[in-house]
Amino acid sequence: MSDFAGSAVPPDPIEILTHDSVVSGVSVSGKKPLFQQLAALAGERLGLDTKLVGQRLAAREKLGSTGFGGGIAIPHARIETLDRVRGMFVRLVQSVDFDAVDGLPVDLVFMLLSPVDAGADHLKALARVSRLLRDRTLAEKLRGAASTDALFALLTGVETRDAAA
Repeated sequence: MSDFAGSAVPPDPIEILTHDSVVSGVSVSGKKPLFQQLAALAGERLGLDTKLVGQRLAAREKLGSTGFGGGIAIPHARIETLDRVRGMFVRLVQSVDFDAVDGLPVDLVFMLLSPVDAGADHLKALARVSRLLRDRTLAEKLRGAASTDALFALLTGVETRDAAA
């Protein structure tokens, strides 16, 4: 991509998401239960230590909310056992209060996990995901997608058929 000229191209969503790391229909009552659910999903689907992921997400969130507005949050953390940047996208059944910058509750969550030594790659991946999700048209399509196949296709640009037709 031209916006990263002179440096390594950061991972894009197709490189950090797998079909198994896109989840729809998650129901939680708030930010803390959301982080617990994200950690459980990271343990189950990415093979990570659930407790460690939960602790790291909570620690990062104490520095400031990762809810960047428009009903979207990008919680992120660095994990020692990772060998590359990984992502997980979750669409919530109902929005939850997230202390977002615009005060709106969150229903679209893209968790970004990076190796501890990822350095600039972590920040570049975070910027790329942020730019992707800032697109209001895409956000509305994500909210209206009928299946995880459709969510995955929207996030990665991979063409798949929406099986819930």
